[in-house]
Amino acid sequence: MTRSTYFNSPFLLGFEHLERLLERTAKTADGYPPYNIEETADDVLTITLAVAGFSHDELAVTIEDKQLVIRGRQTESSEKTFLHRGIAARQFQRSFVLAEGIEVVGADLENGLLKISLARPKTESVIRTIDIRSSKSENGK
Repeated sequence: MTRSTYFNSPFLLGFEHLERLLERTAKTADGYPPYNIEETADDVLTITLAVAGFSHDELAVTIEDKQLVIRGRQTESSEKTFLHRGIAARQFQRSFVLAEGIEVVGADLENGLLKISLARPKTESVIRTIDIRSSKSENGK
């Protein structure tokens, strides 16, 4: 398998970590659970995951290495005898890479939907002037 390089331009310096993040997110392309990402207000995002059947105790929301990680783990009861089983107890892990400055504000579970609120920082244009020093040989010393 050939490795594609997204950031191989000599003008993009220090973006190797982004390439690793893109590769890592491409590996977690499972379709379960389904989710939506909405911009609910200026600089506020909401991720909604459909986690029907999961209780509060069976879900975990963590931030690991600049990634928002949502895990679900259902435990199966061995006391039940199924005549038909169409709803399987399953586990999942869904990850979202967070940009610099994104803050997780909170998470709510209601009616089988897990809603995670994120705050995006306001971007400000910063212009900084760098002093150019002269070497001693140019000054004639």
